[in-house]
This record gives sequence, C-alpha cells and structure tokens, in this order.
Amino acid sequence: MDVWLIAVGLLVHIVFFYSIFDIYFTSPLVHGMTPRTTPLDPPARRLVLFVADGLRADKLYELDESGHTRAPYLRSIIEEKGSWGVSHTRVPTESRPGHVALIAGFYEDVSAVAKGWKENPVEFDSVFNESRYTWSWGSPDILPMFSKGATGNHVFTHTYPAGYEDFADEDASRLDMWVFDKVKEFVQDVKQNDTLGKMVSSDRIVLFLHLLGIDTNGHAHKPFSEEYLTNIRLVDAGIREAVELIESAFEGDGKTAYVMTADHGMTNWGSHGAGHPHETLTPIVAWGAGVNKPSTPGNAEEYSDGFSQLWKLDHLKRQDINQADIASLMASLIGTPFPLNSVGLLPLGFLDNTGHYKAESLLTNARQILAQYEVKEKHMQETTLALFFSPFKPLSAGQKADILRTIQAQISKGQTDNAISTTHDLIQRALDGLKYYHNYDRFLLGTSILMGYLGWMAYILQHLLNFHTSIPKPRWTKLDGLTASGFLVKWGLDIVFTALGLVVVSLLTIQSSPAMYYVYCLLPVPLWYTAVKQYSIFYQAVSHIVSVVGFCKLIGYLMLGVIAMEIVVLSMFWREVLSLGLVAIALWPFFTELRHLNKGFVAGWTVSCLAVAVFPLLPVVGRDANINLVTLAGVLFLLSSLGALLYLRTHRHPLTNPVHSAIGPLQLVILVLSIYVVKSTWASLGSKRGLPLVNQCLSWATFGSSFLIPGLTSVEVVSRLLSTAMAFAAVFLLTSTSHEGLFCLALCYLMFFWLLCEHRLSHSANVKLRDLSFGEEWTLLRGPQRRLVLDDLRCAYFFIFFILTAFFGTGNIASINSFDPASVYCFLTVFSPFIMGSLLLWKIVILFLLVTCTFKAIHILLRLPNTSLFLVVLLLSDGLALQFFFLVRDSGSWLDIGTSISHYVIVMCMIIFVMLLLVLARLFTTVTFGLGHRGKFHST
Repeated sequence: MDVWLIAVGLLVHIVFFYSIFDIYFTSPLVHGMTPRTTPLDPPARRLVLFVADGLRADKLYELDESGHTRAPYLRSIIEEKGSWGVSHTRVPTESRPGHVALIAGFYEDVSAVAKGWKENPVEFDSVFNESRYTWSWGSPDILPMFSKGATGNHVFTHTYPAGYEDFADEDASRLDMWVFDKVKEFVQDVKQNDTLGKMVSSDRIVLFLHLLGIDTNGHAHKPFSEEYLTNIRLVDAGIREAVELIESAFEGDGKTAYVMTADHGMTNWGSHGAGHPHETLTPIVAWGAGVNKPSTPGNAEEYSDGFSQLWKLDHLKRQDINQADIASLMASLIGTPFPLNSVGLLPLGFLDNTGHYKAESLLTNARQILAQYEVKEKHMQETTLALFFSPFKPLSAGQKADILRTIQAQISKGQTDNAISTTHDLIQRALDGLKYYHNYDRFLLGTSILMGYLGWMAYILQHLLNFHTSIPKPRWTKLDGLTASGFLVKWGLDIVFTALGLVVVSLLTIQSSPAMYYVYCLLPVPLWYTAVKQYSIFYQAVSHIVSVVGFCKLIGYLMLGVIAMEIVVLSMFWREVLSLGLVAIALWPFFTELRHLNKGFVAGWTVSCLAVAVFPLLPVVGRDANINLVTLAGVLFLLSSLGALLYLRTHRHPLTNPVHSAIGPLQLVILVLSIYVVKSTWASLGSKRGLPLVNQCLSWATFGSSFLIPGLTSVEVVSRLLSTAMAFAAVFLLTSTSHEGLFCLALCYLMFFWLLCEHRLSHSANVKLRDLSFGEEWTLLRGPQRRLVLDDLRCAYFFIFFILTAFFGTGNIASINSFDPASVYCFLTVFSPFIMGSLLLWKIVILFLLVTCTFKAIHILLRLPNTSLFLVVLLLSDGLALQFFFLVRDSGSWLDIGTSISHYVIVMCMIIFVMLLLVLARLFTTVTFGLGHRGKFHST
C-alpha cells in the first residue's frame, strides 16, 4: 500500500472533518462584557433551584390510572401558589449542555458534550458565579462544572461518591434522599453556626439541589416503570419537606423564590441525547417571592398541543419558555447580574411585580445581550478588511442608540407595555445579529472546503487512472516535457498557483485569521495544481471508456451509479431505504454468470440479503430489551460456528498446527459463557441483585481475549475469518439487548456469501476457498497483480453500502446519539460515561470490522494491489461526503440541524475510520503469535 498517499489522505480528511467544528460547532462564547444588573430592588433575597435530572414534563403533570397526581405538593403549588409551563430544551439533550443552559443561559455547541463530565474548568459565567453565595448538593459529574474556576470562593459543592451512580442499584432514589438529607443538615447548621447563618442571611443567595435518581431509574428501568414513577413521588415529598425547612429557617420572611425544572427528559426506552419530544419537553414550576400566582388562560394563551387538557390543567395559565430563559428568570428574581453569555429572554409572565420593574428588568436583559453583540461586531470589524466587511444592517450603531433612547423615554413616561414591546424587538435584533456574526466566516470556509474536496477527488482520480488502471497513457501525462510549449505552460501554472497562494496568505495575515483558516484556504491550491498538471489523463480516460463500452452504455452506467449512491444518501435519512437497496443487491447474481455457475451460492446470497433487509424495517435497538432474542442469536451463532469448525476439521491440511485446532473448541466455550453471562446478568438485575462479580470478570476476560485469539489461528482466509467472527460475536452478544445479535449473525452470513460469490466470479475455481491465505507468500505464488476494471467499482460500492448497513441496520441518528447504558450492563453498571461510551463505540466497530475483514479477503482474492480498491472506496465516499456537506442546515428545528450535521460527521468519520479499519483488519487477519504454521497456498 502506498504509505505516503494514505498518510496524505488521512491528513486531508482530518482537515475536512475538523472544518465542520470551525464552520458549525464554534463556541458561542465571547468575552469582555460588563455585568448588567437591574437598578431596582429584587423581590427575593434567595433562590432555591431544584433540578430533577431526566424528568419528563408529562410524567410530572399527568394523572395516574386512578386519576391522582404523582406529585401532590407540586400540583398544589401549580393550582394555588405559583406559575407553571413547559421548558423546551435543545439538542443535545444531555446533562452538561442542559445544566449550562439552565444556569448560564446559553446553549453550548454540540461538541461540548465531548469535553467530558468531570473537573471541567468553568469557562463561562453563570447565575452561581454572579451570586453572593451558592450552596449545591448532588452529582459529582455536574456540580464541579459551576464551582471549579468560579471567581472568588463563594460556590460550595457537596457531592456523593461516584460509585453511588449505579444503574443496577436496588433503589437509585437514594441519590435524591442523600441530597435531601444533606439539605436538612445544612439547615440545622445554619441555625447553630453564626458565621454560616450570617452568610445565608445575605442577599443574592442560591441553593441548588441536583436530583439524579429519576434519570438513573429511567435508564435502568424505563420512564414508565414503577421505580421511575415512585421516584417522582419521592422527589415531590422531598421538595415539600425542603421548602418547609427553608421557610422555617428564615421564619417565613417571604423572600425566598423557588424554581423546579429538569435538564432533559427521556424516551420511553430510557435514553436521551437526541430530539424526541419526550426528551425536549421538561417541566418548569416556580413559586415564592416575586413569582406570579395562578391565573386563568386567555384565548391567545392556549396551546394547540393538547397537553394542558390531557394533564387536566387547562383551567390554569400555562407559560412555555426556552430552557435558557430560566437563567434570566433566576437572575431577575434575586437581583444578580444576568450571566454574561446568556441568550435567554426574561419570561415576564412568571414575574409578579410592577410594570416598571418588568420593563427595567427586560431592558437590562437587552443590554446584556447587546453587550455580546457589540463584542462580536467589534471582533469581526478588527479581523476583516474594511473593503470586505459587511455589517449587520438591522442593528447599526445609530439604530441601537435610537431604540435604547426610545425605550428609556417610554419607561420614563410610564408606557411600560410599549417599552416592553420595543425591548423585545431590540433583543430579537441583537440575537439575530449575534447569529449573523457567529456565522460570518461560514461562506469563506465552506467555499474553501468545497474547493478542497473537488481538488482532492481530482487528485485521487488521476492517481487511479495513472497507476491502477490499464487505460493507455497519453504521450505526456505531466506538463514537464522538453518542448517549449510544455515548458511555458508548466511555468505559467507554477506562477499562477504560487501567486494564488501568496494572495491567500496575505489576506489572511492582514485579517489576523486563526491558524486553521490558513489550512482550509491553502489546501485547495496544491491539490488543484497537481490535478491540473495531469489534465490529459482525464481526457484519455473518457475516450478509452467510450471506445470500450460505448457512449450509451457509459451513460447507463453513470445513471446506475447515481441511483446507487442516492440510495446510500437516502438511507441515512430513512433506514428503510437500506432494505430497498438490499433487495436490489439480492438480485445482482441473476445478472452475472453466477446464475449458471453455482445456484447454491446465488440462493445463499439472496436469502442472506433478504434476511439482513428485514432489520432496517424493525424498531431501533434500545427501545425494548428482549434477552430471549439475544439468547437465540447466541445459540444460532454457536450452531453455525460448530458446523463451520466441523467442516474445516474434515478438510483441514494435515500440516496444520495442532494449537490452531484447539482454538475452535475454546471459542465455542467462550460463546457458551457469553450466552450464560447475558442471561444471568439480566436475571440478576431484574431481581435487583446487581451485577454479579463473576459475570463482570467473565465479560472483561471475553473482551480482552477477542483481541488475542484470532492471532492464535491460521492465516488461511476461512479459518482466520471464522475465528475473528467468533471472537467478535462473543463480545457483541455481551453488549446486545434485543435483535441486534441476530442482525450480526445475518451480516456474517451475508459476508460469507459475498466472499463465495466474488471467489467464483474471480475465475479462481482452481483454488479452493479454504486454501486462500492472508499470508504474503500466497499472493506471490499466484502471480502478478492485476489492474482495476469497471467491475471493481461494484465491489467498492458493496463495501460502502455494507458499512452503512452495519451502522444503521439496527439504529438511527437519534438512537446512536442517545445515551443508553443498558448495552454495557454485563461489563459495568456504575456510571462511567467514557468507559460506557467506548464499549458502545466498539460494539459498532465490531460490525465494521466484520465487513472490512471480508473486504480485505476479497482484495487478496482479486489479486489487486492493496491501494487500488481502497482508493476507489475513498473516491466514492468523498462523493457522499461532499453531497452531505451541501445538505448541512443551519435553520429549521434543532433536530433537523443536528441530524444534517450528524450525517456529514458520520460520513467523514467513516472515511477516516475506513483507513483505520483497514489497518485493524490487517492486524486481525495477518498477525500471528508465533505458534507455528502460517497457512499455505495449495492448488487443486
């Protein structure tokens, strides 16, 4: 394999992949603003924030089967004392971005999820940071985000040990009980400790109770389980008791405000992270000092979703808000400055105060958002040449000053309703301006990446045509001939592209552009320079293909190729399209000589294609656990492996090392143990006895052995592929919860018949399949390697299609983005996002490797150079990535935006990952641990 070319390709695609973060995932944070505070006295001196992690709005508000509420205290608050509504979250619906939106008032970019959960430096302002003192109790994964790095020593956190977050715990509600117990101790300390009592008696005090039990029970038992619903009742009772204690500690001075909400919801199958309404609709209940009392809804305030009627709350005014608005609400209630990076809009409907106070508070909110806008605008002016700078016209400096003067005049005249309306318009303009400047460089970067893609694809295509095909080469494939005209053209190209590069560097330097901008804008220059120098090979290739296959046939092939690629594109939006593609692929042998050569192969291929085609039509994995299906898949794996091993034993070469023969029975034992571990683990969890230590040890031992055992077997293709599949199957079963085990089995059969069909079509009938070897000496014995032909495009396309089938066969964007720890319960149940995430990623990689190892075997079978088919795959994948680059959206629903970006990221990851997969496949198929015979070529 051309190491240099692969290294360059890897770097280029890393640049393409990284560009998406600079184009769409850049942080919205800006710095240099001055805190803004409402000039009037706030209604509350202290605020208590309850966040019930993972609580869905419907599960709190709805009545149970007997017509009773699960949260009688909060229901009484809604009906008698406070305001309520639905808080709408954004994607990703994860704990970190949810809490940042709640407490800091802005929506983190999607990549923030990857920043981790523990020991995060606070790189943003928050209500806690602006408070005089904040005390918080709860999870060690959330609280440190708002204390570590906060200015001053005024944010105090109290967390339970990380080991408490155990999804196999008999009662996860103990996490919430721990918080409520600590609050009781705190109230007692306030009464007994004069120093603490004086601190708590100050103004701008925040008490934060992070309640994780509902989320943990939802993951472990699902949101409709008794454990989840009972935990809601426990939280409701705990909130009632905490409120009574706090009120008694301050002798009912009426200066405490309370806010109860959730960071995200949860799907019926116990996951979150995507954009399902059950994940994005969370409750918001507020009461106490400065909060409006219940009122009846007006006609204009009715919601068309029908939830209020379903919850029997349609007689009360409902106020829906965006999650980031809660930070502004809390800041207004206790008089802290609005968080510097907040984009939340103060929800005036929650405030019980004068029109003057509301207008002044909203104006402060507007000034705080305007401050961010001014910093953004100044930054763009300083980093853009005046000739090219295009300001945000709806909010020029003059317009901003005029609007602020108008608002001040309206407030002075007592025209508060007009002032509020004008301020809302100003805030909307400022938010639009923030978005405008945030996306200011998007066109420049997008154009650069587009030209880079096209230049890279042209470079790869000319490399393929020059070195991997039999197309006759033109007299000069490069403009470096000795003729005067050739020299002049080459010299002209050198000057043009050098000048272009210097112009790009000069403009970027003058504008003080970030370092990566130089990479994005300069990358197309050498790629296009190389491609243009090879212009003649493109003309020669088209002429040759037309002369060989004919113009009409070429057009037909192109149309077929476009349809095939569009099937891949559409399958990423609708999984069911994969089934359509598999049905079409199932018919492929009937249009080849296979239908005459071996009808058994054709039947096996067709049946396995149709079997795999069933799975994209089924619900995504994770919604409902069905361990019986996992057991069935394990038994079928066991029987299939046993049959394959018996066949190989009866046809094995007599010189085969006896150690290799012993590995098969060992792997059968491991498969049996995997089936047992899955069954017993889920039985133990179901009876709330936790994860047995023996099962955990066996699971990790199986995981570790899967990397070693294939290397103990022969490098004969069938033996090594079978051993690798059995090793992966054992691990895959341990991470399965439903029908994905059967999908893995069906995919293995499909890969087997793909290898059989390609073997027959390769005209290698004189070589038995069991004699093919991954060893280098086998390739040397077979003679010289051949060049690419048109049929090889089909093989490369199958590889891409099967990779995507492996990815989306049992899931979709939402299910892959959502976090559901149930798949790793055989390995661990204590919350550890990085270990759990790594295991879930490896579960997907296993399917990829099954396809890639088969592709590696086909590569050897076809006697192609290692680079040839890979470059074809790379070219087709880049075509996909370029199409998804154009499909990325920055408007519409957050789910639409997130999905479009996810598609591009998935394709880019696939391209980079394929390079790594081929390396992994090479390791799994060729590495041995020196136990003897490496496999040998035999002709028949």
